[in-house]
Amino acid sequence: MNKIINDFSITVGTVNGSGSSTANNTILRAIFKMGIPVSGKNLFPSNIQGLPTWYTIRANKDGFIAHHERRDIVIAINPNSFARDLASVVPGGAFYYADDIKQPITRADIAVYPMPIKTIVRNDPNVPSDFRDLVGNMVYVGVLAQMIGMDMNMINAALTFHFKGKQKPIDMNFNAVKAGAEWAKANLEKKDPFYVEPMSKTEGLIMADGNTAAAIGSIFGGVQFAAWYPITPATSLAESLNDYLPQLRKREDGKHTYAVVQAEDELAALGMSVGAGWAGLRAMTSTSGPGLSLMTEFAGLAYYAEVPVVVWDVQRIGPSTGLPTRTSQGDLTFTHFIGHGDSHSVTLLPGDVYECFEFGWKSFDIAERIQTPVFVLSDLDMGMNQWISKPFQYPDAPMDRGKTLFEKDLEEIKGNWGRYFDKDGDGVGYRTFPGNKHPMSSYFTRGTGHDDYARYSEEAEVYLKNMDRLKRKHETAKQYVPAPVLHTAKGATAGIIAYGSTEAAIFEAQRQLETEHGIKTEFLRIRAIPFTKEVDKFIAKHDQIFVVEMNRDGQMNQILLTEYPQHAARFKSVAYGDGMPASAKWVREGILAKYERTVTSDQKSVSGARKKASAAKTSSKAKPVLRSKKEAKPVKKTVAKSKPSAKKAKRK
Repeated sequence: MNKIINDFSITVGTVNGSGSSTANNTILRAIFKMGIPVSGKNLFPSNIQGLPTWYTIRANKDGFIAHHERRDIVIAINPNSFARDLASVVPGGAFYYADDIKQPITRADIAVYPMPIKTIVRNDPNVPSDFRDLVGNMVYVGVLAQMIGMDMNMINAALTFHFKGKQKPIDMNFNAVKAGAEWAKANLEKKDPFYVEPMSKTEGLIMADGNTAAAIGSIFGGVQFAAWYPITPATSLAESLNDYLPQLRKREDGKHTYAVVQAEDELAALGMSVGAGWAGLRAMTSTSGPGLSLMTEFAGLAYYAEVPVVVWDVQRIGPSTGLPTRTSQGDLTFTHFIGHGDSHSVTLLPGDVYECFEFGWKSFDIAERIQTPVFVLSDLDMGMNQWISKPFQYPDAPMDRGKTLFEKDLEEIKGNWGRYFDKDGDGVGYRTFPGNKHPMSSYFTRGTGHDDYARYSEEAEVYLKNMDRLKRKHETAKQYVPAPVLHTAKGATAGIIAYGSTEAAIFEAQRQLETEHGIKTEFLRIRAIPFTKEVDKFIAKHDQIFVVEMNRDGQMNQILLTEYPQHAARFKSVAYGDGMPASAKWVREGILAKYERTVTSDQKSVSGARKKASAAKTSSKAKPVLRSKKEAKPVKKTVAKSKPSAKKAKRK
């Protein structure tokens, strides 16, 4: 049997609320610490506990760690999903299960390993009876570690990280791991091909989830106020603010320089944040699709009154409550046009955990520079799951507070200014903060019609002038939003446009398209709307562009069509939304279903030259055929007339 090293998936089928998270993350981090590229994805129900949940770890030596449909190794701990888990193992795969589950094993094409989890835990006197179920999960970690060759030192290091160095829980759990490994060594015979071996491909990298990264990035960006209301999958972002602000934002006098408030609902959360932004604080909120719907009215107010605020939308699949614990990119068009009337949002689209951190601080700079709400669209897969990332770097630029006037500035201009007056032609006016002591600093903030000086007006010309300025401001935003990331390929015959967490799946699909189908593609990952000049150039370069996204209707494709109607024929939507993270399989199949093989002008000229050369060669070699005069007479061709069909005859 040929070994398969560092290239397989592990799926653990268990029960929501059973405490398996610690065990699964221990496996994930131990593999990561062995230097192997790895990712972990948690598929859990929206109830508190009791229903089936699955955690899938994918290890891949080439760095392809997107969602993968194959289940090479399955660990079954839940009786209610046992039959389903057994059926999901690929032929030649491995099936581990708790031996107290007395259900038939009907397959002979896989390796089967029973594990006496309860017996092993019960025999350890150091495990209190009320901890047995929790610690029992560590037994399957030990069994798996022994069978695939995981480094026990790395498992210990993973537990140390998880329990923050607290020796008692570390020892209790590691003893269960060692007991499972020792039992497997003495009782199980290896019958499957899967192994792990140390590599060095994760050296210098970290593991983190997007919500934690976003919170830390926001703290580094100077967040002073955050209001939120609990909603899956955004709750852990606000919780991370509460965790890290006390650690990272300390003053010698012990006073807080921040406030995190749990509001009564999402509408109030954004209302509070808009008020804080108006007062001059760096303010934010976090939510998901249903909460974003409730925030619409205040989003419109902030847009029209030009108040900077940051809104993190960690997307889940809808509509309505939808599937609260599944991922999606279904809020894009809603966010782009959020509000009633004419409005366009500035939207940032992080593609990985590092960019969640980076956009955490950049979003504040952009919001204050453009004086508008900035929406940052992550998703459940990126926000709640663990990803490999380069270490976070402190911002390389000072805070950009935008166009602000303080007492000294107003003194110099003798108080001659208008809050909504476009002095510089970029659509952005100057603002003052409450508390400014200059007598000319105040203005009336309005969500109703107003002129350059914030005076109430219902005049049509005044309204139109103001709306044109807001549109001009949206164009100005192109200078400040993150540019897209371009992955070039020499000889590419098509382009791919995508955004967000689909990147990992697209990289893998690109490899498969090239090696298996001879199709080379270039990939542009959009990181913000409004679109920048790089998007213009990419679209002009390719005759067929596949727009890949995780939603049913192709929302990015819809926006591209509205922005580039002259290039509508170039766009081909590859949209798929079932709540699962993007995989290379559906990206590849979606592109193949719509790919048109084209011949370039260079290929045509080469082909034409080859045909001419071939014709000339044939002509020079051919010998004339001598015929007699009779034979030389032209042959009269006759074509038999066919009778019309009954249908044609009838029509005549």
